[in-house]
Amino acid sequence: MTEGKVLMSTLKMAAENLDFYYGDFKALKDINLSFEEFKVTALIGPSGCGKSTFLRCLNRMNDLIAGTRVEGKVTLDNQDIYSPKLDVVDLRRHVGMVFQKPNPFPKTIFENVAYGLRVNGWKDKNKVAERVEQSLQQGALWDEVKDRLHESALGLSGGQQQRLCIARALAVQPQVLLMDEPASALDPIATQKIEELIHDLKDALTIIIVTHNMQQAARVSDVTAFFYMGQLIEVDSTETLFTRPKNKQTEDYITGRFG
Repeated sequence: MTEGKVLMSTLKMAAENLDFYYGDFKALKDINLSFEEFKVTALIGPSGCGKSTFLRCLNRMNDLIAGTRVEGKVTLDNQDIYSPKLDVVDLRRHVGMVFQKPNPFPKTIFENVAYGLRVNGWKDKNKVAERVEQSLQQGALWDEVKDRLHESALGLSGGQQQRLCIARALAVQPQVLLMDEPASALDPIATQKIEELIHDLKDALTIIIVTHNMQQAARVSDVTAFFYMGQLIEVDSTETLFTRPKNKQTEDYITGRFG
């Protein structure tokens, strides 16, 4: 309760008692973490602590790595995403992902954004064009590329390529967007555009972002979770975690004493 108001929130995704193994190596240990709808959650921690591995558990990208296994549960709208009955392709339509390095396809700008629509069976050219424009608008890129939609996406700058990849992920209208250090390869101006975009997108999406940049986590997120050595050490509102952490490991990390 805040100032007499009850703050209502809806749980969108949750990990329950999640363990993850690369062969015999246990990379994640008993992770319990939930994500509220229309909030940005930042995952922070030193390199190799399990942040990106955890992120990839949320849309089963780790399935593509041989010798891995998951124990425990991850839910999307209370549905277990590791259920044998689940359609993984459909899951990844609902839970989109943007990677550390921009990875546009060697196609035109238009065809990059239209790709997921075509895979999902869209045939109406007008509807495809309308959604491509809408997605590029959402990705804060339309004004920069509207006169060059049929040029190669590889001719865009790094920052533009990353916003194109975000627009491509948005085209199939996901409910959750996973972002794995989306600005780490970008200059400060391009980074600022990505951060502004995250702020705008959270009205429509649940966003989970891995970042090494604690200032970025403080700027863009509502909730921050600190990982260390494959464990979730602490999670709280971003303001509380950065100003009044409860755990000494968290305090040491955010004050630069280790990591």
